Amino acid sequence: MTRLVLLSGWGIDARIWQPLVASLPDNIEVTTPDWPGYGTRREEAMPKHMDALAKAMASALPSNALWVGWSLGGLLATALLQHLPAPQALVMLGMRERFTTRQETFGGVTPEALAAFQDAFEQDALVTWRHFLRWQLSGESRPRHVLHQLQALIGNNPPAHPESLATGLDWLATLDNSDICAASPCPILTMTGERDPLTANANDAMAQHLARPIDQAGHCPQLSQPEILAGRLMALTQAHSPGGRDPHRERS
Repeated sequence: MTRLVLLSGWGIDARIWQPLVASLPDNIEVTTPDWPGYGTRREEAMPKHMDALAKAMASALPSNALWVGWSLGGLLATALLQHLPAPQALVMLGMRERFTTRQETFGGVTPEALAAFQDAFEQDALVTWRHFLRWQLSGESRPRHVLHQLQALIGNNPPAHPESLATGLDWLATLDNSDICAASPCPILTMTGERDPLTANANDAMAQHLARPIDQAGHCPQLSQPEILAGRLMALTQAHSPGGRDPHRERS
C-alpha cells in the first residue's frame, strides 16, 4: 500500500490536512503526525536543534513513504534528510530551499519582513498569529471562505504554546537547505499555489525540483483545492513507488 506522511507548517497542527485526506483514495495509507509542541503533542517543546527534532520524529517518518511537508513542515522535513533515512521522495508544499528570499523581485518574504513579524509576535503572540492566518490565505480565490474553513478545523487560538511558535519562527529565519537540495538523498519536488503570497519564485538552482504550480491556489491548496492536490500527490506516489516511472522525469 502506498504511504503518505503529511506534515503541517507554522502555527497550524495536523488538522489542516483533513480536507485533503478526505479527497484521497482508500488505497492510500495516510498519516498526519504533529510536530513536537503542536496539537496532540502540545505539551512537548519544539526542539531547537535538528538532532533532537530527528529523534522526536523518527517513528513518524518512515523511509517507505512519500513525505509531504507544507510550509515550515517542508523546510524541517528537508533538513531532516541529513538525520533520518530518506523517504521514497519528498514534496515541499509552499516552500523552497529556504523560507526568506534575498531578492524582492522574486516575491515571497524578505528577512526584514520576517524579523518584523517576529518582533510583532513577541509583543502580542495571539494577535500576530491571527494576522498570519489571514496573510497566508490572501492568495486564495475565496480567502474569507478558506479562513472560516481553517477556523472550523483548528479554532481561534494557536494549537501550540508561544515558546514552540517562537522556535518555529527561528527555524524559518535560519534554515537554509540549499546544499541538501543540491545533493539530495531522494527526489525532492517543490510545489506551490500559483498565487502563493509567502513562497518566492524559484531560482535557477531549484529548477530541477520544480513541479507545476497549482491553479487557483495560494499558500493553502490543501484547503482551497484539495481534490486537485490529491490528484497531484497520487501521480507522484505512483511515480516514486518501487517500479514506478523515472522519478527524475516526473513533474506532475
